[in-house]
Amino acid sequence: MLYPRISLYALMLSAAGIPLYIHLPRFASVSLGVGLGTLGTILFLIRLVDLVQDPLIGWAIDRWPRAQVFFATAAALGLSIGFPLLFHIRPGPNLLTNLVMVLVLLFSAYSLGMILLYGRSATLAKSPAPQALMTLAAFREAGMLAGVIIAAIAPAIFVSLGAAAYGYPVFGLFLSAIAVLTAVVALPIWRREPILGARFSFAGLSQAGSLRLLILGLVNSLPVAITSTLFLFFVEDRLQLAGKAGPLLVFFFLSAGLSVPLWTKVARGAGPRATLMIAMPLAVLGFIGAAFLTQGDIVGFSIICLASGAALGADMVILPAMFSVSLTLAGLKSSVAFGIWSFSGKLGLAMAAFIVLPLLEYSGFRPGVPNSDAALRMLNITYAIIPCALKLVALALVFRLPTEDQAL
Repeated sequence: MLYPRISLYALMLSAAGIPLYIHLPRFASVSLGVGLGTLGTILFLIRLVDLVQDPLIGWAIDRWPRAQVFFATAAALGLSIGFPLLFHIRPGPNLLTNLVMVLVLLFSAYSLGMILLYGRSATLAKSPAPQALMTLAAFREAGMLAGVIIAAIAPAIFVSLGAAAYGYPVFGLFLSAIAVLTAVVALPIWRREPILGARFSFAGLSQAGSLRLLILGLVNSLPVAITSTLFLFFVEDRLQLAGKAGPLLVFFFLSAGLSVPLWTKVARGAGPRATLMIAMPLAVLGFIGAAFLTQGDIVGFSIICLASGAALGADMVILPAMFSVSLTLAGLKSSVAFGIWSFSGKLGLAMAAFIVLPLLEYSGFRPGVPNSDAALRMLNITYAIIPCALKLVALALVFRLPTEDQAL
């Protein structure tokens, strides 16, 4: 029952990530009336907190290795408290203050859980060998996929059952229940004897080749961060596919999850570098295709979700596993390193929100209402063209990786 419990903990975290990174922009702008530029600034400022907080969380996990149960439970309880608070916020004089406080709680709990889950890879795997770490990654990402699907489709289901306010208040309670259940069921995995490495240092990170992977991870996170932030806007305002965002999101992540076993097999045979060089061009083609879609083209966008989702599947399993393997082979404590890895991913999301949301607002774009051609053109550029350029930069960084990759 070790790996299924790990999958459940991953499910909880990914279910929490979807509302934070995909539903939040539309919920804040449509339900709360927060401007896109204001929301982008808030998310960027919260990332400044993470600049200090995430490495400190990793340091604390390594400093008190026998407190894994406490850290895992604290992360779950933070999510269980935060989501009902978030989706019950109402417009008023203290709106922004309340929103910032709840988001800090949620992002902190989310960070704690993610850093613990990824930083303890050597502890949670049946052995610290590269093959066992890849197996762990497959179970972990399967749980991530399940959580994504649940969180993507749940609001629409709640609305169909008569829930008010786009289903978000009930959604918050639902996520809270998942977090409480997970805290109880997953408890045994955090009682395993922790496997610790040598003291973390940036010099050790660089010598292990992990620093190069960290830079690649940051650049590679930007395209997904932008498209995640703008997904609902693109589907409902650019393509005019009202009510189709949930199923399309599920289809996208199903494609990602179902591709994971394939990418895992390819990585074992051809190596992780070659696997990324196959997967990344799929994402580029998806971005290019999205730029030329017309309103109502659900078939075309479904094909793009299939291709780009499959490309994401490689990112989900290959890059974290490469990072984990490099740390384990170098004998480094990984929680601080994964604290930095976590921050780099969230920095990508913050940069995406800070840049593209104000751009959209400046162009005159307003979600949920008719928009001018210029505003929709800017939405097209920010959703498809900019991520395409960034993905090409990430692909160039993959080309610069050593050809003798560590076998996964």
